[in-house]
Amino acid sequence: MSDKLVTIATFGDSIEADLAKQLLADFGIDSVVTGRHAANVYCGLPAVAAIKLQTLESQSEKALEILQSNEKREQ
Repeated sequence: MSDKLVTIATFGDSIEADLAKQLLADFGIDSVVTGRHAANVYCGLPAVAAIKLQTLESQSEKALEILQSNEKREQ
């Protein structure tokens, strides 16, 4: 059974996406940031330039919990 990549978050800024990616890595979850180059080309068009954080579907639930927990701490 192959695991597919799923988008767990979108960002308007590649730095925020990279910070979230590192947070997940700190918990042992691999993820990838996509759309970084499109954001550079199409800046100002959020529908086109969304920077996505993706992880394996099998890890997505845990990844979302980590991101949401971190978000609550920052508030």
